[in-house]
Amino acid sequence: MTTGDTISLFLKDEAATIRFGEDLALALKAGDCLALSGDLGAGKSSLARAILRALADDEGLEVPSPTFTLVQSYDLRIPVSHFDLYRLGDPAELAELGFDEALENGICLVEWPEMAEGELPADRIALRLDHDGSGRRATIKAAEPQASRICRVLAIRAFLDEAGYPEVKRRFLTGDASLRAYEAIYPDGGPRKILMDWRPHPEGPPVYDGKPYPKVAHLAQNAYPFVAIADALRERGFAAPEIYKVDYEQGILLIEDLGSEGVLDEDGRPIAERYRQSVACLAHLHSMQIPQDIPVSQTHTHHIPDFDRTAMRMEVQLVLDWHIAWKRGTPPTDIERAEYLAIWDALIDELTTAEKNLLLRDFHSPNVIWRDEKSGIGKIGIIDFQDAMIGPTAYDLASIVQDARVTIEPALFRQLMDDYLTLRRAQGGFDEAEFMKAWAIMSAQRNCKLAGLWVRLLQRDGKPGYLKHMPRTLAYLQVAFEHEALAPLRDWCARAGIGQSES
Repeated sequence: MTTGDTISLFLKDEAATIRFGEDLALALKAGDCLALSGDLGAGKSSLARAILRALADDEGLEVPSPTFTLVQSYDLRIPVSHFDLYRLGDPAELAELGFDEALENGICLVEWPEMAEGELPADRIALRLDHDGSGRRATIKAAEPQASRICRVLAIRAFLDEAGYPEVKRRFLTGDASLRAYEAIYPDGGPRKILMDWRPHPEGPPVYDGKPYPKVAHLAQNAYPFVAIADALRERGFAAPEIYKVDYEQGILLIEDLGSEGVLDEDGRPIAERYRQSVACLAHLHSMQIPQDIPVSQTHTHHIPDFDRTAMRMEVQLVLDWHIAWKRGTPPTDIERAEYLAIWDALIDELTTAEKNLLLRDFHSPNVIWRDEKSGIGKIGIIDFQDAMIGPTAYDLASIVQDARVTIEPALFRQLMDDYLTLRRAQGGFDEAEFMKAWAIMSAQRNCKLAGLWVRLLQRDGKPGYLKHMPRTLAYLQVAFEHEALAPLRDWCARAGIGQSES
């Protein structure tokens, strides 16, 4: 039950307390202070222990009481410091225990928070446990965004209850670069399942042509596109996850776990066999015509959007908006901008006669699952396709043979291209020359986008780690420039100072 900024739950027994602690672990983030209060024996230590074991994904983790040491630290997925302030002599001693530093870098679990008086942060999560009949009553007071996160994990628990998994174990799996997060769900006696947490978000301000970025880029805003594409792929024999249950309004999906093995080795290098099979899977997909309108329910049909001029133009403008000033210290001139966009308008015109079909959009190493026990196209598990569009099929081939996050050496690149072209020739009716022109244009389009995106992630979002991909991205762009159709763009980039020597 939630009233205003207060959340109240009845925990019927110790198992319910532990399960609640595991759910809370999914809601906590670095910078959160969880203040646990309640009488002796009310379950504070049990709750703290459950949170720590869930964050460690280790049900046997030793969690000694910090009663005498006052603080116990854990180097987990998110660092956690477990404080017991019952023996604290003076609230000012909290600073000496390294509380501020611990909170800056991780999560602080605090038992007996009343001993610290006003030394705890004002935006702490206050959780009180009280005896309530044969069980316990948990009362939580928290401000945004902590309260929103806690309500979300409780909503997911209710979703799982309704799906027939009332006491299932949940663990953090991953949070991708978008707005989605994933949990691993472990039903008793059954295979692991995946919970997709795709909460609704506001569209944001207009950025191009009077529209917010998601609408211009045709990014999926709800679960309908994911379900539609998954169904369409599975019906045609591809390994896309089965959808077990979905709440479209809340954005919660329970889906099949395709596995955890990827296409890279332990050192992060491409495994040739797996990339070759991925390319073969693409060739098979491109031989099929996928309908643009896919019924999802009795009341909803998903229309797969076109990869249109507006979307392509907005993406390649990232070079103008972010890359050039980062590279040379001055933004592009009006003349440079006009010339660049005119070149792209002409290149997009060249795509009029290109082969068009379903393009998955992000078909590269993070989104390809290797399923060694399967055969044929079933070896390749496909995920993260909710933003799929109808457009030049060459785009997806460029995505995998020029993997943005992995260096594809020239020999492997040539092998992958030859594999794909050989398979497509055997299918008949394949215009190879037209396809290769489209491939060069799509390669350039994708890599121009990424060259700007890496800088935007650095400068706007404070994520410098993506900049390591820049040399690879620019090297891939040079490969696209080898096609004669790209001569105008190649010359413009040379004049603007965009080359493969940046770091």
